[in-house]
Amino acid sequence: MTGNAPHDDLIYDWNEVERRGPLIPKNVTFFDETLRDGLQNPSVKDPGIGKKLEILHLMEDIGIHEADLGLPGSSPRAFEDVLRLCKEVVDCKMKIKVACAGRTVVGDITPMIEISQRAGIPVEVYAFIGSSPIRQYVESWDLELIRKRSVEAIDVAVKAGLPVAFVTEDTTRSRPDVLSPLFRSAIEHGAKRLCLSDTVGHATPDGVRNLVNFTRGVLAGAGATDVGIDWHGHNDRGFALENAIWALEFGADRVHATALGIGERVGNAQMELLLLNMKLLGQLDHDLTKLLQYVQTVADALEWDVPINYPLVGRDAFRTATGVHAAAIIKALSKNDEYLADRIYSGVPAGMFGREQEIVIGFMSGASNVSYWLKQRNIPSSDALVKEILTEAKQLDHIMTEEEVRKVVARFEPAQPSSSTTAG
Repeated sequence: MTGNAPHDDLIYDWNEVERRGPLIPKNVTFFDETLRDGLQNPSVKDPGIGKKLEILHLMEDIGIHEADLGLPGSSPRAFEDVLRLCKEVVDCKMKIKVACAGRTVVGDITPMIEISQRAGIPVEVYAFIGSSPIRQYVESWDLELIRKRSVEAIDVAVKAGLPVAFVTEDTTRSRPDVLSPLFRSAIEHGAKRLCLSDTVGHATPDGVRNLVNFTRGVLAGAGATDVGIDWHGHNDRGFALENAIWALEFGADRVHATALGIGERVGNAQMELLLLNMKLLGQLDHDLTKLLQYVQTVADALEWDVPINYPLVGRDAFRTATGVHAAAIIKALSKNDEYLADRIYSGVPAGMFGREQEIVIGFMSGASNVSYWLKQRNIPSSDALVKEILTEAKQLDHIMTEEEVRKVVARFEPAQPSSSTTAG
């Protein structure tokens, strides 16, 4: 088979067998917590406003619907940064909506009101309070105190004309007989969203299903058909991304995530992987050509080291030194079909997200790796040179660097016949 192959017949997709329907609701929104929860990670740098503005614009570019811009009640600097970001949204006529987080304390809500008035833009209030038995015990709170503080904060925001999301911290370890009255009170006082928080990364997919279904039942019982459900998950058990996807299928219409999953402790669901998977599952038509730039900009701004094996953005995400793998990629390229080359040994098409397949030379490589490497750099090749480089590679315990390969080439050049050919 030559030229472009019938691509639909080349990959059998078990992911689509007995698909029950769309994974995400039509009105789904993606909520970016990078500039709030992300900055609560103890190892990050709080970037200057210039970097925050750059990140905000990239959120807009990749189709993020709403972003949490921070906790303006926590410090004067936080207040000024949030205000500047809100003004940028207005001045640039951006589509992205903005939100801020705060405790269910009037003193945390009033700065959001001031920012909204000064920037001339609605700021969604995410008012949070702990609701789990363990939190109640440590804080010496009872249900009535939690309810009272919650509705007081909601009332202040609603009176000022701001939309409110009521956030129960540690929802995934909270009792239904506590959540139900709290949810109902929040709705009665004007909250338009309920945020289910897996604050300590406790939930499994079963827990997500049970909690989302329970919440939908409370909303149905209250006749609150216009109240949305958020899912905010952490990654302590490694389930954050999976839980976010399941939350959408079970009925949440907004999911929270951060760039690279950066957040408290081991972090949150990874925004770029959430969007990547939705794209590959055919659930999104977003333009994600700037997704890589979004991640790299956040990593740079927060001084965050991206693991080399991290999906999509890690150094090794599309790099192979294995002979069999490299040979298959090269054979695919020889058919002049980028689709083949991008999928023969990759479940994520690199070109779709601004990357490309990379073939390197190491102790598990074959002649195909070397020939391809030389051809990509327009270095004249021969069987003898390929053998020389491969012999060197087999003696090393690491992938050959550019410098190491070129040293072999330079050492070999005097011995090459003058009529050397270029490897195909």
